[in-house]
Amino acid sequence: MGRNKQFFDIIFVSLQSNCFFAKDLGLKRTLIIYDQHRQIVENQKDKVATIGFFDGVHRGHCCLIHQVIEEAKKRGLKSVLLTFPEHPAKVLRPDVEMKLLTIQEEKEELLATSGADFVAFLPFTRELAQLSAHDFMQQVLKEQLQVKVLVIGYDHRFGHNRDEGFEDYVRYGKELGIEVVQAKELDCGKHVSSSTIRKALAQGDVAVAQDYLGYPYFLEGEVVEAFHIGRKIGFPTANIHVSHDKLIPQNGVYAVSVRLEDGTEAYGMLNIGSRPTLDNGSHVSIEVHIFHFHENIYGKHLRISFLKYIRKEQKFDSLEELQAQLERDKEECEKLRMKNVE
Repeated sequence: MGRNKQFFDIIFVSLQSNCFFAKDLGLKRTLIIYDQHRQIVENQKDKVATIGFFDGVHRGHCCLIHQVIEEAKKRGLKSVLLTFPEHPAKVLRPDVEMKLLTIQEEKEELLATSGADFVAFLPFTRELAQLSAHDFMQQVLKEQLQVKVLVIGYDHRFGHNRDEGFEDYVRYGKELGIEVVQAKELDCGKHVSSSTIRKALAQGDVAVAQDYLGYPYFLEGEVVEAFHIGRKIGFPTANIHVSHDKLIPQNGVYAVSVRLEDGTEAYGMLNIGSRPTLDNGSHVSIEVHIFHFHENIYGKHLRISFLKYIRKEQKFDSLEELQAQLERDKEECEKLRMKNVE
C-alpha cells in the first residue's frame, strides 16, 4: 500500500443521524465522521484527536475526552474522537464471543453528549490491524483526518507492534508533524476500565458498574410477546428483546427504572433468568414489571436502568410461593423508589 494512498473514503454526517449509514450503503471501507449538529459538515482541518473503542463511555473515557477537548480549545482547533463500530477483538478473533457495555447506537448517543466536535467511526479490518503505529499515524491521522495533536490515554497502545509505546509515538509524531500528548489517568483511587465493569456486571454488582460508568447501566430493546404467566399471578411483565451483542448482567432480580418510548419514566423490578419455577428450560428471558402501569406496550422500545441487585434467581415449589416472594421483592424495590423520590 503506497503511503500517499487514501486508506478510507470519508463521509461527514450528523452525529445524531443513522449510525448504520455506511453499513446500509455497503460502504465497508468508509470512515464516517459525525458532528453534533443535524447537518452534513465539511472536513475541518487541523484537529486534536484521540483513539479508543470507548465501550461504555465510562468515567475513564470521559476524563480522556475532556482532556482532548481542552487541548483543542487551547489551540483553537477542533476535537475528534476516533473509534470503531466493531470491537477489534471480534474482527481478529471471530470465534471469541465479545459482549459489549454499549452497542453502536448507544455508544454514539453517549459520545454525542461528550462535548467533542466530531466522532469518527473507522471500520476495523484485518488490513487496518496490520498497519504499524507509524503508518496509521501517517495514512489515517495525518493524511485523512489532518490531526495536528494526538492525545494518548495513559495506558493506550495502537498499531500492529504492541511493543511500541508513548515514546515511539512521540518520535513518529515529530517526523510527521503531529504533537503527541499523554493524557492523565482519572484520579479516583481505582482503576476504571471496561473490562472491570464487565466483570462487575457478570457478578450482578450494578452498584460498582454505576460508580465506574458514571451512570446506571442500562439495557434497551423491544417489548415482545411471551407466556403471560406473570399476569396470572398479579405481576404482568414486559419481555424485552435485547441485542445479541449487549452484555446482560448476572441472572437475578433487580430494582430498575424504565424509560418508555414516549419519554415517560417509571420504576419497576426486573428478572433475568430461565424462570426455573416454570420449568422454562435454559432460555434466558429479560422481564420487567413496571409499577403502577397498565398500558399495552408490545412492539415498543424500553430503556431499563439498573438501580440495585435484589436477589439471585430461585426455584419455588409453587406459583403461590413465587407470588409471595415477588411481593417481598416489590416492597424492597418500592422502598428504593420512595427514597429516590425524596
